[in-house]
Amino acid sequence: MVGAAIPAWQPHPEVWLLVAGLVATYAILAVRRGPLLVPPGQRPVSRLQVASFSLGAATILLASDWPVHDVAEGSMYSAHMVQHLLYTLLAAPLLLMGTPGWMMRLALPGRLLRIVQWWSRFLPALVLFNVMIVVTHWPAVVDLALRSAPFHFAVHAALLLSAFVIWMPILSPLPEVPRLTAPMKIVFLFLQSVVPTVPATFLTFGSRPLYRRYAELPKLWGIDPLNDQLIAGLIMKIGAGLFIWAIIAVIFFRWAAAEELRNRPDRALREMDRELIDMGLRQ
Repeated sequence: MVGAAIPAWQPHPEVWLLVAGLVATYAILAVRRGPLLVPPGQRPVSRLQVASFSLGAATILLASDWPVHDVAEGSMYSAHMVQHLLYTLLAAPLLLMGTPGWMMRLALPGRLLRIVQWWSRFLPALVLFNVMIVVTHWPAVVDLALRSAPFHFAVHAALLLSAFVIWMPILSPLPEVPRLTAPMKIVFLFLQSVVPTVPATFLTFGSRPLYRRYAELPKLWGIDPLNDQLIAGLIMKIGAGLFIWAIIAVIFFRWAAAEELRNRPDRALREMDRELIDMGLRQ
């Protein structure tokens, strides 16, 4: 089979405008509203928050612009998988880490905040994530997204917005939407890593292409449609799984270190009491 070449560069001004508008809004709020909403002497946004938000915006640009977008839409389902993981595992948490609480309140006025509060609980967020996984990998949805640009945009927008809600229990900057405790974060992320293995297994071990439209598209380097599907399944199962488990490891070790630090004074006092008793100075 003769493979297709990487598509020639073509502009995506709608993506540039979207990302530029996002960054400009963030900067304007930080400069004009931040000083009015934070206590005197405090920075409206920290350098780490600015860096995180910038990286999140850059990730959206990477996933939505040439060549990832063009290859994902016109050739490879594996590139489509990479695109979705960039939105959900990198862009959403980075943007969330970069948004201070006062700015998040401006983005979630009134009823919208209450909706986010409800969906950001352990069980609703878990259900939302798994429903989005099933829906966005359903063959009819994928095929329709390739035929309809507005529907394709809607799928990506829903995926990104739901990813914000899903990451809220881990990274919420608002006390109104409390983060889970460290042990519950670990359980939450573990469960989030289990269900995606089901569609990933169908992709990896499928005996025929699941997506008719992708089977008809020319593949880069002459890759067989079934192998393209297999690569997508491995990216989802191994790549995403390792990423989530790396976050679980970070949370666990930080939690263990905090527990050790919290218990250290008590242990030191007990050792001191034991030494005093041994010396006969205390009963």
